[in-house]
Amino acid sequence: MTTLLAFVILYLLVSIGIGLFAATRVHSAKDFAVAGRSLPLPVVTATVFATWFGAEAVLGVSATFVKEGLGGVVADPFGASLCLILAGLFFASKLYRMNLLTIGDYYRLRYNRTVEVLTTLCVVVSYLGWVSAQIKALGLVFFVVTGGAVSQEAGMILGALIVLTYTTFGGMFSVAILDFVQITVIMGGMLYIGYVISGLTGGVGAVVGHAAAAGKLDFFPKGGLEVWVPFIGAWMTMMLGSIPQQDVFQRITSARNEKTAIRGSVLGGSLYFAFAFVPMFLAYAATLIDPAMFGDLLEQDSQLVLPTLILQHTPVFAQVVFFGALLSAIMSCSSATLLAPSVAFSENILRGFFPRMPDRTFLLAMRTVIVCFAGTVLLFALNSNESIFHMVENAYKITLVTAFIPLFAGLYWKRANTQGALFAIFSGFFTWILMEVLGPEDATWPPQVLGFLVAGVAMVAGSLLPRVVGQPTPVPFGHEHHAAGLTHHLGEHPHHHDGR
Repeated sequence: MTTLLAFVILYLLVSIGIGLFAATRVHSAKDFAVAGRSLPLPVVTATVFATWFGAEAVLGVSATFVKEGLGGVVADPFGASLCLILAGLFFASKLYRMNLLTIGDYYRLRYNRTVEVLTTLCVVVSYLGWVSAQIKALGLVFFVVTGGAVSQEAGMILGALIVLTYTTFGGMFSVAILDFVQITVIMGGMLYIGYVISGLTGGVGAVVGHAAAAGKLDFFPKGGLEVWVPFIGAWMTMMLGSIPQQDVFQRITSARNEKTAIRGSVLGGSLYFAFAFVPMFLAYAATLIDPAMFGDLLEQDSQLVLPTLILQHTPVFAQVVFFGALLSAIMSCSSATLLAPSVAFSENILRGFFPRMPDRTFLLAMRTVIVCFAGTVLLFALNSNESIFHMVENAYKITLVTAFIPLFAGLYWKRANTQGALFAIFSGFFTWILMEVLGPEDATWPPQVLGFLVAGVAMVAGSLLPRVVGQPTPVPFGHEHHAAGLTHHLGEHPHHHDGR
């Protein structure tokens, strides 16, 4: 057994141990879902950062940057980091005050049960691509560190089982504590590897200068609408489509108070943006160290560029540090994104059928849903040929066209109502699907952008037109509104006037 493989096994065992230890603090469904709303600023910042800094940041974004330059990674990290910053500045305080368990609860309180179910289903589906990307990356890591002894498919299964173990038992407490531990490994590891690799290329300036000369640092596209619209579309898909997501919401509501929620989200997003450039630097440096070999890898599987660089051109200690950081990033991200849709489905779909479910039974139900969702994600990952970057990039199209407009309008427009929300959801979804199926591949207007624009128009029209769809009494979202009907205590699940 190699030193690297021995370290990887030890690291995985320690991670499982920490996650299971955290599980001892889980005594209720609320502890499991939002860590009892008790996390301090350093932990919230760490868990926000770790949610995004996963497989796509280390392997997907870096590979895409080498091939397409900065303009190719507009969705991530530019859109992804702005999502977290915008969520902190414009959504965190309003959502935190409502004391909810899931983002789906907001849609029920602001609109009705139908809107809750529709948006929750869209949110859950969006996670298929995101979590699958993390599982795919775990398979890639096991394949590389074992020298091919463990196939990528077997690695995916093994990785899914490891993450599933501590996430199922510990929930948000396990995720948060592991994120806090792993962010240290990620940051320290990435900076150390950057130092080692820059020594092989003549310094940071040499790599940046070469990238600039090759046009890789050109961010804005050159041309008319035919290039600008798809560029903005890719940016806004991650930037806005990721905001109505359960994992982002969980990080906001896990904070110990409102100020911590805002600051943690903004700090985590800013930190993510800064550190996302380190893997890009490393991957581009690889093409300078061995142009022929890495040129071939770019054509075959660009996601292998960075792991291959580390294995072939750095000492064992650097390999241990890199793969420790990579495993930290992937495991933090995959556990968080496995937990989020499972909690959302349990709370906003399952609980509707069993409204008087005791808290202990509900906790068991959430854990069962996590196991089922992990199995579905694993099957999806095993049968998908998409790159890690594109799996993540495509994940948020459905929430952009269905969930963002009702969330934004509900918080910032008093006249938004249930009819408008339903108009927006259906119009946005069917416009997007129709254009995906019938529209040309090189269309100027991406399907998700058209769906988003149509959803916005439909929200306004539906809210202003005479009502056909029943509307519950609007819920005010002022600072002073924190009545018992909004204080969501598990085990006393509110039955609102929406006919739930």
